[in-house]
Amino acid sequence: MKPANYDKNRDDYLRTIDEVIARGPYKASWDSLTEMEIPKWFIKDKFGIFVHWGLYSVPAFNNEWYSRNMYIQGTPEYEHHIATYGPHKDFGYKDFIPMFTAPDFNPAEWAELFKESGARYVVPVAEHHDGFQMYDSVFSEFTSVNMGPKRDVLGELKEEIEKRGMTFCTSSHRAEHLWFMGNGKDFDSDIKEPLDIGDFYWPSLQEQPDQEDVRATPYPTKEFLDDWLVRTCELIDKYRPRILYFDWWIQHEGYKDTLKKIAAYYYNRGLEWGFQAAICYKHDAMSFGSGIVDMERGKFASAKPYHWQTDTAIAKNSWCYTTTLDYKTSNEIICYLADVVSKNGNLLLNVGPMADGKIPDKEVSILKDIGNWLKLNGEAVYDSKVWRASAEGPTEEAEGKFSEGNASAYKDEDFRFTAGHGCIYAIALNYDGSKDICIKSLACGRDANSVSFQGIITDVEILGYNGKAEWAHETDGLRIKATGYTTGFPVVIKVHTC
Repeated sequence: MKPANYDKNRDDYLRTIDEVIARGPYKASWDSLTEMEIPKWFIKDKFGIFVHWGLYSVPAFNNEWYSRNMYIQGTPEYEHHIATYGPHKDFGYKDFIPMFTAPDFNPAEWAELFKESGARYVVPVAEHHDGFQMYDSVFSEFTSVNMGPKRDVLGELKEEIEKRGMTFCTSSHRAEHLWFMGNGKDFDSDIKEPLDIGDFYWPSLQEQPDQEDVRATPYPTKEFLDDWLVRTCELIDKYRPRILYFDWWIQHEGYKDTLKKIAAYYYNRGLEWGFQAAICYKHDAMSFGSGIVDMERGKFASAKPYHWQTDTAIAKNSWCYTTTLDYKTSNEIICYLADVVSKNGNLLLNVGPMADGKIPDKEVSILKDIGNWLKLNGEAVYDSKVWRASAEGPTEEAEGKFSEGNASAYKDEDFRFTAGHGCIYAIALNYDGSKDICIKSLACGRDANSVSFQGIITDVEILGYNGKAEWAHETDGLRIKATGYTTGFPVVIKVHTC
């Protein structure tokens, strides 16, 4: 059933959206939207936390796509669901809602941990592909306020995040809900017609698209697009996120006109509220320059002249909590952060709380390791800029979305560079303290035509090293003696220049 007054609320909101766009400088066209600028705080802050937490955290099986895969016959999720919960017609995905009570959810503790990790912004998922909203809404009864925890999860997190001086952002994955659970109509399950616009599973289109084809059928209907539009603009108005992150599928042709309206509305609202708003997008879904380029679980092999973001997770095999997580090491993540920042990017690192609201101990430990490293070395990350060379060393980086699994182990000759505070920072990704350091990119330039460093180095220090670093600026590189110093994490060499 539709929520009370759904049609009136939708029609009123559609008029409001048109009015905001009409009176604001941003119009629903790429020509207008490419006038936006990426917020300065985003460029400076470099490191954020993503949070995937929702109904999928209850079964905690394989990954956050449980709601889709449990309805695909023959998948591990399908078999697991029957063995654990019974036939789909008797226990469907919606039946996880009463189990999602989250008795240990403490937004203040989450925010305190995120602050301790060194993150400067936080992006909780407002709605995943499954369609369960973690916030209050007049357009759906299936929210965390009405059901499950019976709390405004997003609102409570926003309050605690901003209280600690971090920037609140959020993400919407609603676009994929069009067809995400449609396989449940292939057999006797709890997903069956008729489905109305207010139903949890609506529309669950049975036709499944080729997910690599941006013109694949099914196309979204006007009814679905209007619903997506008003839900998204309501989310913007109620919670005023500084960044709005969209997951994939908005690159599909059928979403483009509505996406432009959302962007124009959001950017105009940001100006009304006194801040620059920006949308993070993937897969060339938006015209270049109209938002922030995001690359999922991957990065670029070289520095870019534009600012970008990668989003990845602490776990290699899931965004949400499961009982079979394969965790990255703290060192892997810190190296990843250094590499991304050296190439003009931000790292958005995901955590996956358990269904009860606790963040797993392993994730707490990793976040604290990152925070301790940033306390010591953060000046090479925060507020930094790219240097003329982003990297040095033999290890070649894989490039592209979902490429992070191809990463090689770094060697002691691998460095990443940033610049800031009047200095150059050389981040040694795998220095074990067994031999002297030689940074070839900082070789002394005697020839005016040389690509070597021709500036004046006045001092060299190793952040966290108690001793005095002995150094010499030679024609083959900047040579530094600091044998015996090792931390198990990347080591930052701060090069003072005049």
